[in-house]
Amino acid sequence: MIKLFVGLGNPGTEYEATRHNAGFWWVDALSRELKAPLVTDKSYHGVVARTTAQGQTIWLLEPRTFMNLSGKSVAALARFYKIKPEEILVVHDELDVVPGEAKLKFGGSHAGHNGLRDIHAQLGTGDYWRLRLGIGHPGVKSEVVNWVLQKPSADQRKAIEESIDRTLKAVPALIAGEMEKATLVVHTSKPPRPKPPRPQPQPTPAPAPTPTPTQEPGNQGDKKP
Repeated sequence: MIKLFVGLGNPGTEYEATRHNAGFWWVDALSRELKAPLVTDKSYHGVVARTTAQGQTIWLLEPRTFMNLSGKSVAALARFYKIKPEEILVVHDELDVVPGEAKLKFGGSHAGHNGLRDIHAQLGTGDYWRLRLGIGHPGVKSEVVNWVLQKPSADQRKAIEESIDRTLKAVPALIAGEMEKATLVVHTSKPPRPKPPRPQPQPTPAPAPTPTPTQEPGNQGDKKP
C-alpha cells in the first residue's frame, strides 16, 4: 500500500507553472481532494500534510529543496515514520510520455531525472513507485533543460491537468495496495483525441481566358491570281 505520496518540482513563483512542476500540481490536487492542507515543515525540508483515508494514515509531501535535492526531503520523512520505499509513490514529469497520458511503474532507473536520481541516492534503492505524468519531448536533446523549465502551451497544460484528474481516481486502489487495479485505472485512461485541423478555404480558380479567334493562313480573301 502507498503511505507517502510525493510530488516533485521546484520551489518559487518563477517555477510554479513550468513543466518540471507537474508533480507539485498532482499533490496539490490530491491535497484539495482529501481536504488535507499542505503546511511547511522544516524537519522534512518541504510542505507536508498528514491525513487519514480508508482507515490508513497517509502523508503528502512536496520537497522544497529544489529538484536535484528531492531525496533529502523524501528520506527524512520516510525514515522518521518508518515508511518503506515500496510504500512511497513519487509523482513526476516525464519527457517520454505525451501530455495527457500517465504511466505507473515500480522500480527501475532514474533515466536522468534529477529528482529521481537524488531519491535513489538518499533511499539507497530505486524500488519505489512512480507516477509519470507526460509532458512530451522537445524533439532535440539539447533543448530538454529549457523545455522542462518552460510553461506548457495552453492545450498541453489542459491535457496535463486532465490526466491529473483521471489518475487521482487510482488513489483509493493505491492506498489499499491494489496496485494492479491502480495500474489499470492509470493506463486505460486515454487522453482526449486532438481536434482535427480546420480545413483551409481553397482559393477560387481564376476563369480561363477566352481564346481570340484567328484566321488560318491562306484564307485571307483567297483571291485567284
